[in-house]
Amino acid sequence: MAANERLRAAMNQAGIGVERLAQAAEVDPKTVYRWLSRGRPPKRPETRRLVAGLLQQDDSWLWPTIGRAPAAAPVDAEIVAAYTYRSDLPTQRWWDLISRASDRIDLLGYTLYFLALQHPELVETLRSKCEDGCRIRAVIADPDSEHVRYRDAEEGTPLTLVVRINTTLSMLDGLFGCPGFELRFQDTPLYNSIFRFDDQMLVTPHLYATTGAKAPLLHLRKVRPGGLFGQFAGHFDSIWQHATPASVDQSRPQDRDSA
Repeated sequence: MAANERLRAAMNQAGIGVERLAQAAEVDPKTVYRWLSRGRPPKRPETRRLVAGLLQQDDSWLWPTIGRAPAAAPVDAEIVAAYTYRSDLPTQRWWDLISRASDRIDLLGYTLYFLALQHPELVETLRSKCEDGCRIRAVIADPDSEHVRYRDAEEGTPLTLVVRINTTLSMLDGLFGCPGFELRFQDTPLYNSIFRFDDQMLVTPHLYATTGAKAPLLHLRKVRPGGLFGQFAGHFDSIWQHATPASVDQSRPQDRDSA
């Protein structure tokens, strides 16, 4: 069996070594090494639940082969879940990811409108995180971009992208001036929306004439450098480098319109 990279990553993230995990699970350290190197799951369900609780993970994520055939491709190790629609992921799960992030939050979307809408405490929480040293990068579409007009024509919804972008700018206005926060405008066709919270990420592949809420969603967790998580992280960085920094005046639609 292949090594359990998910378990190894979870232990590293939690700062828990083999000896400590073995002591908590009341097993020999050699048993923990077998869990890691050979991918063997604990035989007893209560042991799996105990380890998962200690590492603050789901046991079904740490040992995804329990009850089914082993995954065929190593890349599966970074896929936590896949959803038919973005709206299938519970709002509370979004909030858990947002509130637990401490080092980095990256947000990329046409509007990011739904985030502040479904989380009334978002701006206050992000401000607090910035003050605690978290770096927050947000990228939305330039409301004057022709790509926004094309996308609006595709979606054909009464609530246009420009309206949603301007609403987002108004809601995020309170974050300007916070250390570690930066908002940029991008002017490219957007193939994916990306929401990164430390070593976890949500990705929405955009579909033709389909709103983001009705597009699929992938939940990824970083296990190793250069994996699927790294591909999307690099995609975000590329767009960030070519995006235009937004000023505090641009965050106020009335000021932009009169400029």
